[in-house]
Parts: sequence; C-alpha cells; structure tokens
Amino acid sequence: MTVGPVTPIELINAVYATLDERVAAMRTRLGRSMTLAEKILANHLDDPEAEVGRAVSYVDFRPDRVAMQDATAQMAWLQFDTAGLPEVQVPTTTHCDHLIQAKVDGKKDLLRAVDSNEEVYEFLRSISAKYGGGFWKPGSGIIHQVVLENYAFPGGMMIGTDSHTPNAGGLGMIAIGVGGADAVDVMTGFPWNVRWPKLIGVHLTGRLSGWSAPKDVILKVAEILTVKGGTGAIVEYFGSGANSLSATGKATICNMGAEIGATTSLFAYDDAMARYLKSTGREATADAANAVAHHLRADDDVLSSPSEYFDRVIEIDLDDLHPHINGPHTPDLARELKDLGSEARQNGWPTEISAALIGSCTNSSYEDITRAASIAREAAAKGLEVKTKLMITPGSEQVRATIERDGLLADFEALGATVLANACGPCIGQWDRTGEHEPGVANTIVTSYNRNFPKRNDGDAATLAFVTSPETVMALALAGTIDFDPISGTLPNEHGEQVALSVPVGVELPPRGFDEGESGFIAPPDSGEGIDVAVSPSSDRLQLLTPFRPWDGNDYAELPILVKAKGKFTTDHISMAGPWLKYRGHLENISGNLYLGAVNAFTRADGSDYEVGYGKNQLTGNTETFPEIARAYHQAGQPWVVIGDENMGEGSSREHAAMEPRFRLGLVAIARSFARIHETNLKKQGMVPLTFVDPADYDRIGEDDRIGLTGLAELTPGRTLTVTVTTLAGSTWSFEGAHTFSNEQIEWFHAGSALNVIRRNLGV
Repeated sequence: MTVGPVTPIELINAVYATLDERVAAMRTRLGRSMTLAEKILANHLDDPEAEVGRAVSYVDFRPDRVAMQDATAQMAWLQFDTAGLPEVQVPTTTHCDHLIQAKVDGKKDLLRAVDSNEEVYEFLRSISAKYGGGFWKPGSGIIHQVVLENYAFPGGMMIGTDSHTPNAGGLGMIAIGVGGADAVDVMTGFPWNVRWPKLIGVHLTGRLSGWSAPKDVILKVAEILTVKGGTGAIVEYFGSGANSLSATGKATICNMGAEIGATTSLFAYDDAMARYLKSTGREATADAANAVAHHLRADDDVLSSPSEYFDRVIEIDLDDLHPHINGPHTPDLARELKDLGSEARQNGWPTEISAALIGSCTNSSYEDITRAASIAREAAAKGLEVKTKLMITPGSEQVRATIERDGLLADFEALGATVLANACGPCIGQWDRTGEHEPGVANTIVTSYNRNFPKRNDGDAATLAFVTSPETVMALALAGTIDFDPISGTLPNEHGEQVALSVPVGVELPPRGFDEGESGFIAPPDSGEGIDVAVSPSSDRLQLLTPFRPWDGNDYAELPILVKAKGKFTTDHISMAGPWLKYRGHLENISGNLYLGAVNAFTRADGSDYEVGYGKNQLTGNTETFPEIARAYHQAGQPWVVIGDENMGEGSSREHAAMEPRFRLGLVAIARSFARIHETNLKKQGMVPLTFVDPADYDRIGEDDRIGLTGLAELTPGRTLTVTVTTLAGSTWSFEGAHTFSNEQIEWFHAGSALNVIRRNLGV
C-alpha cells in the first residue's frame, strides 16, 4: 500500500476515472440534477446500485484514505492489530498532535512531550511501520492542516478519527470524522457504512471585507442551525460568495461544521483550490481536477434553484456579515462582536481577558497568520501593547517555517507573544496554566479555536471561552477586554494617544512559496515483516484489547441507571481529554474518567444537588463518582444503563466515550437525541442506543428505577423496542424507544461489536 507524503496522482486519477459513468448513472436513477455532495458520494459507493434514500438508507462507501491523530490512533491501531492482516488496505496515516502540552513555549514543550510520551510515540511509529501506515512525528503539525497540505484533493473521500476531519472540505473533499472502529473497517478492506445524508445548502453572496473573516461565516451558520441542526446532513456551500473565499478560508468553515453536528461540509472546486494545490506542490492534482472540474461542482439547475435540491437552504450575504464571537459554554451562542460587552455585563461574565490564543486546526493558515500579524505589526509601530497573555499556535511545521522566514512570528514576538508547538495544545485541554491562573476563579479567554465547552481548554469550569477570528483575537488582546469593537473603537498607546486599528491585511499564499521546514514524515518500509510491536503488560499507557462478549440472546432486565445526565452531555463530559489523553491507549485506565463531567439530573435524598460527576451507587447506597460506580458495577458483574438529554455525545469523535461504558458493562444508552458520531460509536461497540419516542418520558425516570429492554430477539430496522421501568416500590410502566439500527448494524450488536464481525469475516 503506497503511503507517501502526498496523495499519489495515480489514486486521484483512479477516482476521477469513474466520475463520468457513476455520476451519469446516478443522475439517471434520481431523474434530476445533482449536488456536489451527491456526485462524490455516488462515485464512492461500494454498490453503485444501492438504495440512496436521504436520512433513510444505510449505504456502504469506499473511502480513498484514513487519517488518525495520536490520541485516537492508539485504540484504532490496537483494534486493527487483532484483525490478523499483514497491512492496511487503504493509505493510512498517523499524526502526533494531541499529546503535546502547552506550558512554556514550542521548543521546550515539544522536548518534554517527546520524553514523557516516548512509549506511546514508539508504539504508534512501530505499529504504523508494521502495517504499512505513514507516520508524522510530533511537531509536524495538527492533523487537519497536514492533511490539507498533503492529502486532501477535490472529489475525494476520506475518514479521520477526529471530528474536525471535515477541514478537508476546503479542498472540495468529502471528509468525515469517525470513531476508531469505523476507521478499522476501512483499514481492513471492508466498506464504511453510514446513513445516506440529508443536504443543507448555504448560499453565499457578496464578498467579505474589513474585519469580517471566514470564521464569521461558520459562527453565523452555527447561530442559525445550533449544535444539532446539521445532524445527519452534509452542508454544501455555493454561490459567488463561496468562490470569493480562499481554500484555507473554506477549510475554516468546513472545520467548524463539526460544531453543528454536520456529517461533513464542503465547497465546489474553483480557482482558489487550484492555487492552493499548486502552492503546496501538487500541480499534477490541480491539472487532474481541472480536467473533471464540471463534475466537481453542483449542476447548474441546483445552483439556479437550490431549494428544489437541498432539504434546507440558508442565505448569507457576505457584504452584510460583521465580525462575530461565540460563547461561553457552547459553540452556537453567537452574536456580533460589538454586542458582546453589554451582554457580558448583563450576565456577570468577566470582561477582562486573561489569555488570548491564535491558531488551532481551524485557523492557523498562512492567510490567518498574516491578517493577525498585520495588526500586531501596526500595534508595535503605534506604541500599543498587548494587555493579556498572547499565544500563537502554527498549524504545521510548514506554516511555522514559512511565517518565521517571512518575519510574521517576529511581529507577534515583538509584542511578547509566546509561540507554542505545532500541535493542538490548549484547544483540546493540553494547557498547563499553573502559576498564572488560579483554578475556580472566573476568567475570560478569547481564541480562534472551534469549541468552548466548560473545561475544554484548561480543565477549569470557571474559564469562559469565546471563539472568534484570529484577527479579532489579536485586536481583543490589545484591548485586554471583550468590550471592544475594533471597527469603531480606539485604544490608548504608550503616549496616551487614542489609536484606531487599521483593517487587517491578509496574504492568501506566501509569495515565495512554502518553506517545508523540518519534515516529520516517516514512510513505512516495503514490508512490515519482522517489526515487533511490544506492549508491556505493566504499562499504564497501553493495553492490549480483549474482544467484547457477544449478545447472549436474552432481553435485558432490572438494569440500574448509572447516570441520568441533565443538559449538555458531550464527549468531553463522557470522556474528558486534557490530562486523560495519556491513557487513550489503555482502556482500563482511561475508564477512570467515565462520565466525570456529567451533571446528575437526580438529587440526593435531602433534595440537594449532586456535585458534577457524582451519583448514587445502587449496590451500596453511597455517593461516589460515576467512574467509581462504573468500576464497582463492572467488578460485581452488574450491567447498567446510561440516560442522556438532547444531542448526547456532541463534540469530539472520540470512541472512548463508547468503549469505556461498554468495557464497564454498559448495555443501553437512552437519550432524547444523539449526535451522529457518538450514536454510531455506541452501536459499533455493541451497545443499544435508543431515543425516547416521547421525550417527556425522560422526566419520569427515577434514580432507583430499574430498566428492562424487551424485543431484542426481534430487533429490526424501524421497529421500536419496549423499555420497562420498575420502581423501587415494585410498580412498573413502559415506554417506546426508537433506534436507528440497520440490518448490518444489528449484526454488530449480535456479535458484541463491529470489530468482532470483522474478525469473524477474516477468520480470526
């Protein structure tokens, strides 16, 4: 399997070679014109004749490649290792970006990470080499930026074990965030199964100007659709406004489609994408895309009458779009920047900024950095100083080397900014604020990141995170307060003069081309035979997997409720990141964080609220943390149920949020609604995710109730299951639980997990 530092042109040409036939056949079957998303999906169907009913049909696809980041890759590779194959069946890469903690600066933090994570990095390097995967060393960059620079191509399809994989939509690729078990399907040569998505069209007109940026587009979309409005849908951007955006600007918008629950987002191929491909050394890819450009866009009828082809159409005029900022606590709480100050005072949010952070996989392109740097450069010239801690995260070694060569890092450093490693860092909780911030004290940070859930950045629920564009972060860092509008406001300089900030100036691509810097790519050897991948039995970072037990053929009865969560129940609540990232390859140890962030919907016997992460152990009656209760149930052989509120499992793609409960004997998850990836991950691991047919039934379930599930032997697509609730007094009542299992997914349940099905099919 060829895995180089770029996608081979032979692979790309093979994808393009089937476009004419497959798009024409699907257009005939549908009897109408097609959107871009439909064309790419049709071209990657495992069975070109498969039924493709929107939001109804489950279909199999053949993605072109797989990408994994180091935190999720550990469990994915451990699963692949049980399959018995000599090599991966599609190009696969592992990117070391999540385990580097930000504390001092990029160089020192990287050295510390290499030392403290040596065991994990060596495991990932060796297992990648053994099975034919490409390996990107720590410091190479954030997975999504590296993918955009090397692997993404218009009209392609990839899956990645990170929810922000859709970043590659900036190059016209259908790129979907999945759990590790989904990745293993493709790595083992099996098709990837998912429900045919709905389609949401976003019609962009006008052109961004002034302080407005691509980030403002997706913040506005998130405000309109909310955190679950894109669930089960692909968001396709089109129109003259879309064509006016750079490829990396498009990537920013697609990246944050994860915050609205979208399956993925994408733009049509255009000149901006061609420019980016050529600038990153992929002229052959641009030439190949130009030859099939008519297939890499929606049909004319779709563009002229979008409401006839999309399930929903959103109109945004970029001429009227002003700088936005979202937060705190949720990525869909957005407003124009000028309105934040008064809203903060009304809600008692601190207006003073304790830290400002620029970068992340969402906003660390050359163009992003040049716009922010232009403000920093002007500030230094006019005698302005930053009023808070300022940190810069380059998205990749290529971006870092280029912005250093072009003097842009110096512009930030002149104001006292700290340059962090080419890694995720504070965006995913890898931020050590020891000595500069007292935990538990309310404080406000501003970032150009993507998520702002409580504890997301520094593990402190008292930190209020607001997300905006890099240039706006830079302006707010100079102001030191979120009550500042750079469009109309002024700032006092060192001489007491009031200074207005000029409109930021960005450069789409480096005029002198990109500087590769120190390449961190390690290609796999021609053969992995003889390569040893050792996992020490005494390791606290890595643990070989034992397959989950298959279903025993019986209904479930008298199951206690481990947790009934109230409100937000994201993957950060279910399986926190931050300091827990070091255990991502050790299922027993990582389960020590299970549901630690859950807000208990029940109250104690005296009517008081439980602390976050605490509940009642039904075996002892004691109040304990949820992971302590889960461990006690596991040791006692007691299966259990988890109950969630709306959009359970929103956020990251981390399959640990499904593997941990399954490992601890969780059998059923019931919620008012699920995020797509989490629901799939639960099914992949052999759990039964159900939604309340009547959402009000959520409120009727008590802390001491026991849950039964009948009809499992007749589990059939579209047929509800009966959930019986037995109270402590012995009375019973029941409700209907809906599921989204397909026939293939029912086999996952029967076998105990999707991985068990793969092992069986491979004769392991």
